[in-house]
Amino acid sequence: MAHPLYDKLIEQHLKILEALEYDSGLFAASKKGLNTGYDKAWLRDNFYECLAFRVLGDTATVQKTYRAILDIFKKHEYKIDYAISKKPEHTHQYIHPRYHPETFDEYWEEWGNKQNDSIGCILFELGTLEKDVPGTIVTSDDDRRIVQKLVWYLSTLEYWHDADSGMWEENQELHASSVGACVAGLKMARYIEGIEVPEDLILKGETVLREMLPRESKTKFVDLALLSLIWPYAVVSSEEATAILENVEYHLLRDRGVIRYKGDRYYNANEDGWSEEAEWTFGLSWLSIIYEKQGNAEKAKTYLEMAKATVTKKGLPELFFSNSTKYNENTPLGWSESLFIVALHEFNREHIALGTK
Repeated sequence: MAHPLYDKLIEQHLKILEALEYDSGLFAASKKGLNTGYDKAWLRDNFYECLAFRVLGDTATVQKTYRAILDIFKKHEYKIDYAISKKPEHTHQYIHPRYHPETFDEYWEEWGNKQNDSIGCILFELGTLEKDVPGTIVTSDDDRRIVQKLVWYLSTLEYWHDADSGMWEENQELHASSVGACVAGLKMARYIEGIEVPEDLILKGETVLREMLPRESKTKFVDLALLSLIWPYAVVSSEEATAILENVEYHLLRDRGVIRYKGDRYYNANEDGWSEEAEWTFGLSWLSIIYEKQGNAEKAKTYLEMAKATVTKKGLPELFFSNSTKYNENTPLGWSESLFIVALHEFNREHIALGTK
């Protein structure tokens, strides 16, 4: 039988995650009303936040979220049409990565809005849901029209060599994590009835990915975002996965999380603003999930225990300041809560239920 402690933790953190959902079905990145802006809804964050509900078998919640996401694209279809007809020249012409969670309006301020991986991840999940249960989300001609336009959008961008702001919404360059997300999304989109995905559109991305890995980009040798290529996207070979994991663990792993990359200035605690990177809690759960899926129960449990140690009275934070027990105000972070739930569930299901420790 399942471990009662893990079941209790899943129940507790599921309630925290559920509290971030708006009536529309979209999730805030963090708690509602937060003045950091994390009360908004990001496409990418909603993708990761929904992974917990998917592994727990709550398809109704996942369906509601992705219905809302399709409605967002329909509301801004004119913008997608323009970007398909001519590759955007300015960042505001790209599909935005974040929206008002109730009105579905864009936020116009500059926020590294050019994020190709945010489209890749949505295509990936839509395809995954349709592969598992056809007709789950993409149920009408309007739905199929919008999804097909997302495919053509990535084609017009020539995503395989299109510099974007990446997972962390920062400087524009070619990111392996963005290219990989698009490859994964296009592969899964082929499982959606009526959607056309030319094979060369995928092959171009795979070719570039092979050339880039295990680097994230020209300026970043290793980056936390690369873990996405191992899970959930599964677009790397076993050798590439090993190299990514070794690099992340050697260069980025810390006591209370995983830094995003060397020299990260976001919530940097050091007076020089450069040398002490913040420690992101979801990196620990991410590593646990990956090692669990690779069959390494010992390392999976090690990282799960490290993740458990980062839980606060308010839930899992976005990050801890370097070498500190102080965490930032984006607590709880939906992405952190979701990956923690997935890590607990996967380890519990595969090992505790089998009577192992």
